[in-house]
Amino acid sequence: MSTDARLSQLRAQAGRALDTPLQKLIADDPARAQDFVVRVGPIYANFARQRYDRDALTALFAAAESAHVPARLKALFDGEKINVTEDRSVLHTALRSDLSDAPVAKQAHAQALEARVRMRALVDELAASDVTDIVSVGIGGSDLGPRLAVDALSGPAPGRFRVHFLSNVDGHAAQRVLAGLDPKRTAAVLISKTFGTQETLLNGTILRDWLGGNERLYAVSANVQRAADTFGIPPERILPMWDWVGGRYSLWSAVGFPIALAIGMDAFESMLDGAAQMDAHVLRTPLPRNLAAWHAMTAVWNRNLLGCATQAVLPYDERLKLLSNYLQQLVMESLGKSVRIDGSPVEVETVPVWWGGAGTDTQHSFFQALHQGTSIVPADFIGVVRADAPYPDNHRALQANLLAQTEAFANGQASEDSHRAYAGGRPTTTILLDALTPESFGALLALYEHSVFLQSVIWGVNAFDQFGVELGKQVASRLLPALAGEAQADDPVTRALLEQLRG
Repeated sequence: MSTDARLSQLRAQAGRALDTPLQKLIADDPARAQDFVVRVGPIYANFARQRYDRDALTALFAAAESAHVPARLKALFDGEKINVTEDRSVLHTALRSDLSDAPVAKQAHAQALEARVRMRALVDELAASDVTDIVSVGIGGSDLGPRLAVDALSGPAPGRFRVHFLSNVDGHAAQRVLAGLDPKRTAAVLISKTFGTQETLLNGTILRDWLGGNERLYAVSANVQRAADTFGIPPERILPMWDWVGGRYSLWSAVGFPIALAIGMDAFESMLDGAAQMDAHVLRTPLPRNLAAWHAMTAVWNRNLLGCATQAVLPYDERLKLLSNYLQQLVMESLGKSVRIDGSPVEVETVPVWWGGAGTDTQHSFFQALHQGTSIVPADFIGVVRADAPYPDNHRALQANLLAQTEAFANGQASEDSHRAYAGGRPTTTILLDALTPESFGALLALYEHSVFLQSVIWGVNAFDQFGVELGKQVASRLLPALAGEAQADDPVTRALLEQLRG
């Protein structure tokens, strides 16, 4: 059955839901506040304020079954080459869990454990040195995941190391990161699967020169030889990557070396344990009680049946303020496809634009548009039950704002003054972590990973290639000689812009 045919069976359900105000859906079925809930370990998710009813949910899960979602999940965990455009297995789950008996998955898990042993040894080696600061150099998946994890899981005071991140090729970024650091007490980790990424090579060169050599350079790469040839890093200071792990799924691997340096190796492994708990739930739980399936099918419903073109993610915890940046890459690079796996055009809309930021700051920026704008923007609100900061009044105020916003989005408010009227009916999912720990953090990210994959199954696209990233890089490489005055650009607008830049 084609994706369009599968979704056409849901359109009658969507018509009924759109004709029924969200407030009425909830009032007519008060038990949904308890029934539209899934808990997995430290994560509680409530979908009661999404714009569907029980019949629509049944139809959604039937659509997922017809797309063979359980079989595709098994293929993922077993290491089948589901990344068909690059002829690769996709085994980021093997970095944190051992849930498949397939030989290729077993081998990948063994390699991951071996790399983890080496990573712990390097963490211990650096801890015994006089190094106080670490600069992590990478971009995209080599930067966003570790940067988010370090920001979310570091305590209020620095740990053994202060970890800094450098990704942008803009030289001002390097200048700012290095300002105030002592090259004699700093080490750098260069993270690149191929060691061919322009931004990482340029910033790595800056770090090597600033450090005065390669003595305190470390690398994470699948291309050990190139790391050695380019920067002179010896093999014992190079941790492995593999072609069966995509960049945006790689923080569970040695790409997480900066995370381990920031929060400790034991905490890093707790993060993997939390993700493994979510892996086991998603692989083994029937779809109607499967958290990733609920999240994925809600996303499909909002995109294809309700026509929502954007999706907000709104963590009500300052430590998760970078989550929207991370999810932009995870979701939009994975699902930003217009052709199916077989090369034919996709019949329906795929990924919405993901964006967001941390509450309560965002309430004073873009919430006006979310409440009273003409576009409906579904949102994931993420809260934390137990705070770690010693300010209980602040935490109660934060939680009150989270509850108030989701209630106001759903119910709105009538007014004789049209300027003060709120339509309501804005769908939200509320996700609560018992506490923000490495375990709950790992489970949360794994939830989003699995949701993305299940959405790709419904739409029939490959979630694990990213050819759209390459074209701009190729054109940039061709234009470098033109910027140096050694060549001319072919495009007339580019030529005019080059005159301004060179002038």
